[in-house]
Amino acid sequence: MIRALATRLILALGLLWFSASACAFDLKQLSQQLREPAVVRGQFTQEKHLRALPMPLISRGKFVLARDHGLLWLLRQPLQQDYRISASGIAQRTESGWQAAGQQGATKRQNELFLAVLGGDAEALQRDFELDLQGSAEAWSLSLIPRARLLQQIFDAIHIQGGASVERIELLETQGDSTLLLLESTRIDDQLSPEEQHDFTY
Repeated sequence: MIRALATRLILALGLLWFSASACAFDLKQLSQQLREPAVVRGQFTQEKHLRALPMPLISRGKFVLARDHGLLWLLRQPLQQDYRISASGIAQRTESGWQAAGQQGATKRQNELFLAVLGGDAEALQRDFELDLQGSAEAWSLSLIPRARLLQQIFDAIHIQGGASVERIELLETQGDSTLLLLESTRIDDQLSPEEQHDFTY
């Protein structure tokens, strides 16, 4: 279940870096901004709202988003589990090292879409979603309505809000469940730490 939650959030996390510096901006500017940060680090709080449960499932952790490598998604509460997402797919850290996680159907498509977002591929996003950007550089919102059939089976919509960086991501799923992701303490850097470099390389 943790893997499924992480996989769906990975898709959203690819939308992370719509940092806004101009008073008015469009999809072209967002695409350019997606390509700019070399490394972004931060903390996350995830709330998974399930129809069958009266209270949300809450998890916390940290992430490292690297332009030339992919994403480290490091879950710390309620348990510890590390994921790595790159062009080669999704891997999970085990006692013997990183092990590839199987990808088929919707999971594979979500990973491909995440990488398109991470790379600032606005053309690919527009093939899969209707995009609606509102607000200013200081306070903006972006709504994504899926047009691709496979994504329509998973999501009703994805809503992102932020200012200088993304602060809130909400995923509304077709079966009535939803996920809220709050991104905090984000920091931009120009290089990975030795430990992060090792995690992306091996």
